[in-house]
Amino acid sequence: MQTEDIKKAYRAHMLPTYAPYDAVLVKGSGCLATDIDGKTYLDFGSGIGVNALGYCDPDWVQTVCDQAAQLQHTSNLYYTLPAISLADRLCTATPFDAVFFANSGAEANECAIKLARKASFDRYGPGRADIITLTDSFHGRTMATLSATGQPPLHEAFMPINPGFTYVPPDDITAFKAAVTDSTCAVMMECVQGEGGVHILDRAYVQAVADYCRAKDLTLIIDEVQTGIGRTGKLFAYEHFGIRPDIITLAKGLGGGLPIGACLTTEALKPHFGTGSHGSTFGGNPVACAGAKVMLDRIANPAFLQKVEAKGQLLETCLAACPGIAKIDRLGLMVGLTPRDKAPKDVLDACLAKGLLILTAKNKIRLLPPLSISEEDLQKGCAILSAVLSEE
Repeated sequence: MQTEDIKKAYRAHMLPTYAPYDAVLVKGSGCLATDIDGKTYLDFGSGIGVNALGYCDPDWVQTVCDQAAQLQHTSNLYYTLPAISLADRLCTATPFDAVFFANSGAEANECAIKLARKASFDRYGPGRADIITLTDSFHGRTMATLSATGQPPLHEAFMPINPGFTYVPPDDITAFKAAVTDSTCAVMMECVQGEGGVHILDRAYVQAVADYCRAKDLTLIIDEVQTGIGRTGKLFAYEHFGIRPDIITLAKGLGGGLPIGACLTTEALKPHFGTGSHGSTFGGNPVACAGAKVMLDRIANPAFLQKVEAKGQLLETCLAACPGIAKIDRLGLMVGLTPRDKAPKDVLDACLAKGLLILTAKNKIRLLPPLSISEEDLQKGCAILSAVLSEE
């Protein structure tokens, strides 16, 4: 099939929920993707942060193939070694004690919402189930996680959204404290709002929220779906902020390309979920867990994480010299660029034409290159982006 045939088939048979960029990708290796016409692209988007080790990492591919040939699925009616091994590795690498595996970030956040409400119900009885989230947050597109997302324009066509969520502006501790009532059970937030425009929360604010949660016995949920698994130069973004959440949620980079989500929690919250409290037929899938174990083993390494931060600094230094960039927001290899006089979508289209894949978020250009990217490829991508931003 040719490019136009594929686009025609897409329009004929796919629900039009996406607006794909003008490239039909058919294969990839490392930081390079290739389209059906043979054109190669340097990828600074990583499939929205999923391909943390690039395309088709050899160790990941071998492990996934070996597991698929041995046992591809059982459901959670049986024990499986990959799920148990991954859970053990996650709990060893973190201060958390228990894991629930799901298929996506939205499902991981669903689990977190249910666990926080169940724990509050067990302790306080009914009527204490409200969750505070931040405006411009993004927690998923299921009805519960869409309701948790503090972006009212996304709610309009799907009303009524689920009750029980209150939105407060980020970095405003007075507004946050005013929103806490006797009905509040939890707070859910991203330390870096990805879809909300790569907004890095103020450290003092995050610490103040965490302290208030402790004082009021509110469950603190940190959404690490986009920021987790090394993206910010630490294994999890919350580590930059000097806090200890009660629950964190993961997805994207954990799977390295296969669908997986995870909800991690503490020994104190673990007993509030019993048999039948929650479930997922595909959660803990052996193939996805085997691949995730490779990702975690590679990335949860201090030397690897130090290199991620060094690459982030290099990228920032290269882009700081570009006059077309008004502002750079960065934590590790999670970067938001505010163009001085160009629309982010126009920059994306121009970069695509020149062989560079990037992302946008609100009024910013968003960069999420593979964590394994070389310094040479970083500099090549920065050169393309700078040239696009400097064009008249």
